[in-house]
Amino acid sequence: MRIAFLGPEGTFCQAALLTMPLDAGTETVPAKSVQAAIDLVRDGDVDRALIPIENSVEGSVSVTLDELANGVRLVIVDEVTLPVRFTLMARPGVTLADVRTVASHPHALAQVRGWASENLPDATLIPALSTAGAAAALSVEPTPFDAAVAPRIAADHYGLDVLADGIGDTEEAATRFVLVQRPGALPAPTGADKTTLSLYMRQDEPGALMAILNEFAVRGVNLTRIESRPTKRVLGDYFFSVDVEGHVADARVAEALMGLHRVCLDVRFLGSYPRHDGKAPVLRSGVTDVDFADAAAWLDRLKESGT
Repeated sequence: MRIAFLGPEGTFCQAALLTMPLDAGTETVPAKSVQAAIDLVRDGDVDRALIPIENSVEGSVSVTLDELANGVRLVIVDEVTLPVRFTLMARPGVTLADVRTVASHPHALAQVRGWASENLPDATLIPALSTAGAAAALSVEPTPFDAAVAPRIAADHYGLDVLADGIGDTEEAATRFVLVQRPGALPAPTGADKTTLSLYMRQDEPGALMAILNEFAVRGVNLTRIESRPTKRVLGDYFFSVDVEGHVADARVAEALMGLHRVCLDVRFLGSYPRHDGKAPVLRSGVTDVDFADAAAWLDRLKESGT
C-alpha cells in the first residue's frame, strides 16, 4: 500500500495520516500539492491519497472540491480530523524582532492573522503551497523569507528554532482530511457514515436548488455541508458540493440519489465512508430502512391484489 499526502515532510496532512490505522509496510509519499497527490492516485502511482477538504475557520479547500468534481473520478473511503496548532519558526539565530516576512499556506496565514497583527504588525505575510513547504524553504540558503508558520514537527524536521508556539487565533481550529482512491468496493456501512456528492443542475432557473434539496428533505437525509462552486465553463454556471449523513446502502440515501438522478444534469458520487466523529444520525419516523422496506412490501401487495 502506497499513500500520498500533501507534503513535504512535516505537514499537518502527514500528522493526520500518522493518526490513521496503517497496515504494516505502508509507504507514505509526499506530494507537492493537492493536485499532485490526486494525480498520483489517478495515474496509479499510489493506491490512495490523504488531502485536506475542510477547515473549521477558513471553510472548504476549493482545490480539493474542484479536483474531485472534475476529471477521472475518485471516491472517498475515510476521513480524519486533526486539531490545528501553529508554530512560528525560523533559522537558528533569527529572533522575533528580526522577522519582516512570514510564509505559510494561505489557510494557515488566515488563522494566525490576529496574532501576527499584534506581535508582528510590520511583517508581510507570504502565501506558500504548504505549511511545511514554507518551513523547508528556510532550511536552505538563501532564504526567501524570515520565518514560517507550520506544525511544531516541521521545526524539528528541518532544524529550525521555535520563536512562538500556539499562535492560532482560534483554539478549537481543526482541519478535516479525506482519503481518496480509485473507484472500487465501498466501505461497509457502520451506522455513522457520510456521503459526498457533486450535483449539477440541468439549467439555472427559479427553484432549481429547491428541487435538489427537496430530494433530501422528503427522505429525512440531513446535509452536513453544502456550497456552490463554479463549473469553470461560463460565468455564473455553478455546481453544488454536498456532504450528507448516511451511506449509499441506506434506503433513504439510495432513494435520494435516484431522485437526484432524475432532477440533475449529473450526479457525481464521491463515496460513502465512516464519519470521523462516529456520530449516528437522528432519524425521524418514516425514514428508517425498515420503514422503506415496509412501504415497498405494501406497494408489492397493492400491485398483486389491489388491496
